[in-house]
Amino acid sequence: MFSKVLKWAARIVLGLVVIVLTVYGVFNFIFRQHASKKYTVTVRNIPIPNDSATIAEGRHLYEIKGCGECHGADLRGKVVVDDPAIGRIAGNNITYGTGGLPESYDNTDWLKALRHGLNTANKPLLLMPSEEFTRMDDHDIAAIIAFCRAQPKIDAPSIPIEMGPMGKILSVMGKIPLFPAEKIDHHKEQPNQVAKAATKEYGQYLAASCTGCHKPALTGGDNPVPGAVPVANITSTGHVGKWSQHDFITTLRTGKTPEGKQLQVKDMPWNMTAQYTDEELTALYLYLRSL
Repeated sequence: MFSKVLKWAARIVLGLVVIVLTVYGVFNFIFRQHASKKYTVTVRNIPIPNDSATIAEGRHLYEIKGCGECHGADLRGKVVVDDPAIGRIAGNNITYGTGGLPESYDNTDWLKALRHGLNTANKPLLLMPSEEFTRMDDHDIAAIIAFCRAQPKIDAPSIPIEMGPMGKILSVMGKIPLFPAEKIDHHKEQPNQVAKAATKEYGQYLAASCTGCHKPALTGGDNPVPGAVPVANITSTGHVGKWSQHDFITTLRTGKTPEGKQLQVKDMPWNMTAQYTDEELTALYLYLRSL
């Protein structure tokens, strides 16, 4: 009797293993289809100035857009997530040093990466938030490229992104935004320059950087980072609707809310928003309050 139970238990376990492996095989196949898809795009080239003012502006944009969160303050790259189930997610060395970009990597390649989310082979850059960068005007995107190209060469190996089983499954399910190229209108033509002023129109332009976590409608919800806390609603129907402009700016500069809560950088990168100018934060506040 006992031997029969063991045989049935073994069959059930074996059956479950086969089902799990089959399901994972399907997800893995779909993941590879996404990752290896080749795009045909026409890159609209724009002038990339290299004067000191443009480079300084590019540094500011690099800081407030959170580029250093993945690529590091000095652009050498760094590991962001290293988890056996999720995988290893890292930003590349984007200097022209050994292990970084080749000397042949030109302005067209930069624009293809930033505005289209594609590498030089026209395949997707994984987790590169190009759906946000594609909304930036020519002036700002040129400034970021000018800043990056002007940085000293750093010899450091680029650590490749390697997704684990759960990371692949969550990516295919759309829970991890791993394939930004799929979300981009590759025919979009960006404006030359958006007027910078303390207006809700400029705030709307800046808020593109918030949509990656707070969702397109900025009403928050599930966090794109597995296991992280839910993302807040930052429209007028959320806490922002109860805050004064002073409260909003103080929160984004210090991480401390009017309610007395200290925001954790891993949940809300206020160390990044602290780099915004008063004009930028005012514009962002006016836009969010209008929603």
